[in-house]
Amino acid sequence: MTKEERQSLHVIIHRALEEDLGDGDITTLSTVPGRSKFKGTFIAKDTGIIAGLEVVRETLKYLDPRILFSSRVEDGQRVTRGTVLATVRGNGRALLIAERTALNFFQRMSGIATTTRRYVDAVRKTKAIIVDTRKTAPGLRLLDKWAVRLGGGQNHRFGLYDMVLIKENHIAAAGGITLAVSRVRAADRLKRPIEVEVRNLKELRETLELNVDRILLDNMSPEQMHKAVRMTKGKTALEASGNVSLENVAAVAATGVDIISVGKLTHSVRALDISFLIE
Repeated sequence: MTKEERQSLHVIIHRALEEDLGDGDITTLSTVPGRSKFKGTFIAKDTGIIAGLEVVRETLKYLDPRILFSSRVEDGQRVTRGTVLATVRGNGRALLIAERTALNFFQRMSGIATTTRRYVDAVRKTKAIIVDTRKTAPGLRLLDKWAVRLGGGQNHRFGLYDMVLIKENHIAAAGGITLAVSRVRAADRLKRPIEVEVRNLKELRETLELNVDRILLDNMSPEQMHKAVRMTKGKTALEASGNVSLENVAAVAATGVDIISVGKLTHSVRALDISFLIE
């Protein structure tokens, strides 16, 4: 994790704890002695891929740097129900105040990693790679995309600033694909990678003449994607996108596309069930 990413992580943790804590946890402050020391255990209650151990550690230590956190598994590891994931020792109040925030991060990230691994496994015998989208929870993109990587997927662009993606509305506003690409190249001094979304083979043919870095095949049928792969002949990386599911991702990969972007990795997360028990 870079210095900038760690700073961003601390901002996320601060905001989440502030949202939950308000002017104080009246329940914990009333029932738990201030100097109490507890041992706690994180336990998997379902089978899946673990992601977010470092985030949990940083969340707990944010309230008390003296807390001792010990991982029993590694991020990216598959676990089964009943697996002890980590143990922690420290101030009882700090542990209980941070518990829900830490679990929210842990369960969401593990859910994303688990779903991602299912997609990755489904296309393992093909050349296609699974990537995420910008359909992340507002304010949690760093964690959502981190979880995708831990699940074996790769990240698409992080935001609007690190790659050009010319989509249908941009093309309409510019007056056409060629005009849109020309305007980007004239305006972008950093010469960022350019990807163009196409809806049919006619638009693909036009885009291939522009020597862009990647072409997104939007909501095409497997038959259309097969034709697109043959037309492209490896000249430009092809990304398939739109209504990709676990049921059809293998068929999409079999068309020969290079990349498959899946919004469901992050926009429809089923959290992995994880509990935290105090002794």
